[in-house]
Amino acid sequence: MANYQVQRLLVNYKTLEEFDQFKEVGAQELSMKEELEDNIIENDSESPFYGIYYGDRLVARMCLYKINKKYDQYFNPPQDYLELWKLEVLKPYRGQGFGTALVNHAKSFQLPVKTNARRRSDDFWEKMGFEAAEYNPVRDRGENPYVWYPEGVQAQTPTIDSESTMDPE
Repeated sequence: MANYQVQRLLVNYKTLEEFDQFKEVGAQELSMKEELEDNIIENDSESPFYGIYYGDRLVARMCLYKINKKYDQYFNPPQDYLELWKLEVLKPYRGQGFGTALVNHAKSFQLPVKTNARRRSDDFWEKMGFEAAEYNPVRDRGENPYVWYPEGVQAQTPTIDSESTMDPE
């Protein structure tokens, strides 16, 4: 596999224009345009967006958020972790390692990583070393979470809550 350079995308209108090419492929929720517009308005200099250029064309992207350990419901010991969203590679560039390069970049921070697998993407996440999190209806609310554990990290033991102890009869 070729080595692609993953870079943090600048929060500017050029990037916003480049994102327009992505909304034609994939589901509407993959469009990062609104999030980027919010960040431009907020003048957020620490962009959560990463991408890979092939020549001068943005061909792959992801959104990577750092989540504070006080909100960690997945990893033991509880710690800061990364939430990977909206990984997308433009159709003509799929199967060339761009998605793998983005995921490896996220893993390079050596923090646990959580993502929500879209339909039919389970094989990709498993190939990348992610595991399906044990589904918790209160925590996951219909999502399909996959997690990657760096060395020394494991799954949190689910806590028993009042809903799970209710007698169904």
